Amino acid sequence: MNITIIGASAGVGLLSVTQALANGHHVTAMSTDTSVIPEHAALTKINGSGTSVEDVKRAVQDADAVLVTIGTKKKKGTTLFSDMAKAVIAAMDQLKSKSPVLVISGFGVGESIKYTGFMMKMIIRFFLKDQYADKELMEKLFKESQLSWEMVQPGMLTAGRLTKAYQVFPTAKKGMKIGKISRADLAHYMISESQDRKYIKRSVALSY
Repeated sequence: MNITIIGASAGVGLLSVTQALANGHHVTAMSTDTSVIPEHAALTKINGSGTSVEDVKRAVQDADAVLVTIGTKKKKGTTLFSDMAKAVIAAMDQLKSKSPVLVISGFGVGESIKYTGFMMKMIIRFFLKDQYADKELMEKLFKESQLSWEMVQPGMLTAGRLTKAYQVFPTAKKGMKIGKISRADLAHYMISESQDRKYIKRSVALSY
């Protein structure tokens, strides 16, 4: 498979690049700075922004699947996620691409806030309010598009090892427990689901 990863130079994105290459895929890795990504015969690097339609078009034109793994440390007033959604939707529409787009969001975005615990609600309210509001807009934009989208809502991310022992919750329900998951396991899900495509046009939560 040809897998494009937008936001590929750090965190889940970089782990996704590494795992996809190890599994024999060709990877197009896009980031504003791809110099930190180790060279590989099956790797194409593109320096660009996930909020630029033209940059995204270059990255996704030959993709069998697109993984969006962008993140930001900016907690106030960010529009990164919704700006990315607009660019990706426009790029995919212009290319008439039917490839699935898997997007990392967060558990607690949108309707899933109903199923978070008290502490997580307080963290979102006092520390991540703007980020989560922009992620909610991002999800809305994808869900209203014609793309084959999937929203991936992990629990709290850790630097733990790859276990492949996480749980997938395709339906939010009362009493569900969404805790931690390692970035390595989140990357594993993204690569696996880009092939399996079990939950296209759905939101899924991930946790141990």
